[in-house]
Amino acid sequence: METLEQIEREILNCKKCELYKTKTKYVPGEGNPNAKIVLIGEAPGREEDLQGKPFVGNAGKLLTELLSSVGLKREDVFICNVLKCRPPNNRDPTLEEIKACGGYLIRQLNVIKPEVIVCLGRFAAKFVFEYFGLQFESISKVKGKIFEVERWGKKIKVVPLYHPAAVLYRPNLREEYERDFKRVFAKRQPTLLDFI
Repeated sequence: METLEQIEREILNCKKCELYKTKTKYVPGEGNPNAKIVLIGEAPGREEDLQGKPFVGNAGKLLTELLSSVGLKREDVFICNVLKCRPPNNRDPTLEEIKACGGYLIRQLNVIKPEVIVCLGRFAAKFVFEYFGLQFESISKVKGKIFEVERWGKKIKVVPLYHPAAVLYRPNLREEYERDFKRVFAKRQPTLLDFI
């Protein structure tokens, strides 16, 4: 049976697209290999490229803060990106790059078998929606909604949200984003009603 370590070893030697020539470090992803929740972004940014870890820049700080607000630590979840190398100057990923790299993400999901997949931003949402056969229109139409699919012999929730970087660029989204985030994760928190 495949492991996350095996996939990571392959990623660290990958030359499937040209990004390996311009990146500083590969960013395979990190977190709990038995996580019930996987968070997926589009691609590493500057800080991620330097450290080889996902979501460690300003957007990552916001994500860590939001996870903390719902009682989760980064170690409780698995965090990764569709692309494992940073596109130069933080440009959008190309279709070729997504095709070359996407297989790693699918294999990571097949190893972890999460119950909830949170797609951070339109590239992650589009990729995951297409993989699960869901109709993707635009991130603004689907964000904050919960979609259910069958996989790995169980029901999986797919939840698209804006990328945290979008909230940093547009602070007016912050309140709505926090609300969406809490609503998604409130589903897994026991409430007083569970005990009545």
